[in-house]
Amino acid sequence: MKLKFLLGATTIAISLVACVTNPITGRSSIQINDNSQLNQMAFQEYKSTLSKSKVISNSADAQKVKSVGMNIKLAAERYYKSIGREADLQSYSWEFNLIDDKQLNAWCMPGGKVAFYTGIMPVCKDDNGVAVVMGHEVSHALAGHGNERISQAMIAQGIGMASGMAIKNEKLQQIFQVAYPIGAQAAMLKYGRNQELEADQMGLYLMSMAGYDPRQAKPFWERMEALSSGNRPPEFLSTHPSPETRRGDIDKHLPKALEFYKAAGGKM
Repeated sequence: MKLKFLLGATTIAISLVACVTNPITGRSSIQINDNSQLNQMAFQEYKSTLSKSKVISNSADAQKVKSVGMNIKLAAERYYKSIGREADLQSYSWEFNLIDDKQLNAWCMPGGKVAFYTGIMPVCKDDNGVAVVMGHEVSHALAGHGNERISQAMIAQGIGMASGMAIKNEKLQQIFQVAYPIGAQAAMLKYGRNQELEADQMGLYLMSMAGYDPRQAKPFWERMEALSSGNRPPEFLSTHPSPETRRGDIDKHLPKALEFYKAAGGKM
């Protein structure tokens, strides 16, 4: 009983000092880690991954990934500056690369390190499709979903920052490696359902702010869903909401996304 009380008190204390509110969606989450520390770990892992991969830099698709990524990055920075939260992005160091791999996958590590695989490009079809994926993945990083998931793991293991306790760097490194085991299969941290839905919503808004048509989000997801075979969907869909939930969510957030799109000069 005493142990449960102490764990409960620790969780409450952590919640009070580490509750972060997403400025775009309004969702709150517990993130007990220092983003700069996590980002540095991510940067090292990203560099290592690129060194072991065939990075494509001189193709039309590679340029598309870079240009769409940069446009969404700039849109996010403009928005965060407009609400006085530009400091949130100070530790980000954006990079957008295309990797030669048949997997239908893409990901963004903490701090803005993005990778698209050539396998997903035909499904994207055009800039709007790339923007759907880019917005979604960038949103995971901007919303601190990696920090949130790692924080959940640390709290579960009794590691925290309440009552003067300090996070042990080596333990954080171990948890990070488990959360982001990037390798031949590109297995990434499995986000929760709420985080995936938040990335959908936030990504829809970001792509719209950058001038990409949010009405193309649903067709993209329908193309992805059509590639699912039996009970084994593409890695990119393995932890995502059901198609019905996603379609309903897009419909719910589309009106606001279209406002952002119109403000960015998009054609209605």
